[in-house]
Amino acid sequence: MSIFIGGAWPYANGSLHLGHIAALLPGDILARYFRQKGEEVLYVSGSDCNGTPISIRANQERTTVKAIADHYHHEFVDSFQKLGFSYDLYTRTDDEHHHKSVQRIFLTLLKNGFLYKKKIEQAYCAVDGQFLPDRFVEGICPNCGAKARGDQCDNCSTILDPLDLLEKRCKICGNEPEIRETEHFYFSFSKFQKELERYVANAETEKRWRDNAIALTKRYLAEGLPDRAVTRDLPNGIDVPVPGFEGKKIYVWIEAVAGYYTASLEWGKQHNIGVSKWWNADTTSYYIHGKDNIPFHTVIWPAILLGLGNLGTPTNIISNEYLTLEKRKLSTSQNWAVWVPDILQEYHPDSLRYFLTTNAPENRDTDFSWREFIYSHNSELLGAFANFVNRNLKFIEKSFDSKVPQVEVDVTIQHDISSLYPSVGRLIEEGHFKKAIETIFEAVRAANRYFDERQPWNTVNDNKLHCEETLATCAYIIQNLAQLLQPFLPFGCQEIGQMLNITLNKWNVIEVLPLQITSIKPLYERIDVKQIELELEKLKANATSI
Repeated sequence: MSIFIGGAWPYANGSLHLGHIAALLPGDILARYFRQKGEEVLYVSGSDCNGTPISIRANQERTTVKAIADHYHHEFVDSFQKLGFSYDLYTRTDDEHHHKSVQRIFLTLLKNGFLYKKKIEQAYCAVDGQFLPDRFVEGICPNCGAKARGDQCDNCSTILDPLDLLEKRCKICGNEPEIRETEHFYFSFSKFQKELERYVANAETEKRWRDNAIALTKRYLAEGLPDRAVTRDLPNGIDVPVPGFEGKKIYVWIEAVAGYYTASLEWGKQHNIGVSKWWNADTTSYYIHGKDNIPFHTVIWPAILLGLGNLGTPTNIISNEYLTLEKRKLSTSQNWAVWVPDILQEYHPDSLRYFLTTNAPENRDTDFSWREFIYSHNSELLGAFANFVNRNLKFIEKSFDSKVPQVEVDVTIQHDISSLYPSVGRLIEEGHFKKAIETIFEAVRAANRYFDERQPWNTVNDNKLHCEETLATCAYIIQNLAQLLQPFLPFGCQEIGQMLNITLNKWNVIEVLPLQITSIKPLYERIDVKQIELELEKLKANATSI
């Protein structure tokens, strides 16, 4: 089976924070799992380097768009690598391959009759002498009354047109913009209304989407899909490949989401492999993002794919709710955030992966607290899992000269462990990552109870066979737990594989016991609980008010 996995493209206008990782981590878990299962996986993403947010940052810092995009793209690549994200290709939207592919997509949609020209009114700032990109217009959301930008209200998730905003202001200079006439291409979203209604009804029946995606998409469809402008007067981006539209750019609504396809094409070109197996009506695909990106993946992207001749609409939507920080909404403007480059300097990537999976905002907002993060690491990741591994392997090293006893493994344990593969696999495929890792850790706790009840430290002297059976069974548990946990905790599990001299690359039970263990070392270190107050003080000291 061919599995396509697309992770949302972060804007290259600022560092990644934990909210980004909480939303994107399921993609890597899925990719690692399906590869272990033996499926053909294509997992792509990249940095959004064409969007208005980068222009805003460049204006603020009096530098170029390219300088901003380069800086944060390279930082993203570094952060994702350190977190163990296993993208097949992580690219960027200002690469030439993306520009050319998006222009071909645009011309195909035009040829297929889904794009048309229309003269419209648009916000124009006379002070700055330019038509304003949507995000350069700020005001009040007409739907909920919250502060909003011109493309979308983050408070109620309504997709907006800048002209819809109340009390409009230019983000650059703060003045009220004028309304002037200009011409743009529009995409005929309305032509896909009925087809998308059937598509969403089918997704609801099959339960492959998160509830928030179903509810929000049904709301959009109930309101009726309006045609939307897909070109803009933007300072940077992809040129519209049509005479008479010089200086205008293809808008992010079709340009950025098209990155999933353009990245696939580029990966295929680099490896001389056709990508049609991942882009057809029968494709199994997973799209990973936060709830603020739902309509782009459940309405806009499916309509584009249908307009291109049905390259395979998204089958699984993994749309997380929000992660809060110490009971407060994350705020980049107020620096109320934990930045990924900073936390990776101090803490193990598996600690982050573990906490953000067990505390994932799958169905509701969840909170990152330094207290819970550090106690979670010490009590679960270190105390339950790593200590079970370490005390068994150290015991084998000391009492059996590092040789794993080659005796029969407890039959009940064998049954329990082998049954984990299908049950955990099913949970992962259905997008229940929190329940999946909790199920494995129930087995971790059961393994600790088994070790304690069998008391090998006593039986090694008075019942050697009993002790050998215990340690053989525990080695069996360790190798399979490491394989089961590898999608979640790749760094620690890789070290276990090295200590056991085995390869962990399947999704079925490992029956053959390891023979010899080598280079035993602790998987993780205990975190001093004093760090809790230190991190809280740092967070509060760095926060600003606006």
